[in-house]
Amino acid sequence: VQLVESGGGLVQPGGSLKLSCAASGFTFSSVDMSWHRQTPGKERELVAVIGSDGRSTAYADSVKGRFTISRDNAENTVYLQMNSLKPEDSAVYYCNGDWYYWGQGTRVTVAS
Repeated sequence: VQLVESGGGLVQPGGSLKLSCAASGFTFSSVDMSWHRQTPGKERELVAVIGSDGRSTAYADSVKGRFTISRDNAENTVYLQMNSLKPEDSAVYYCNGDWYYWGQGTRVTVAS
């Protein structure tokens, strides 16, 4: 099983980034996919989740209205579009498959 995140980086407050997570080694189209984030000294927190068919989504209150999770089951990829980024969104973002498999993380830094 592999989950490979990409798209992190440095962005100014108010800017946007789109994270991608390419999955392999399991039946991607049959499982929930989610994004989580973690900062030093804090527990990893759920940011967004999407159902297997892409129709159901849920978000942490802190990102609702700014982040959008989506998936392409033909490409075995899940995305996180992040808009209106704030410094407090800075974290390492992790992709999760089926509430079990984890990627290595991609760092997002929001700073001017």
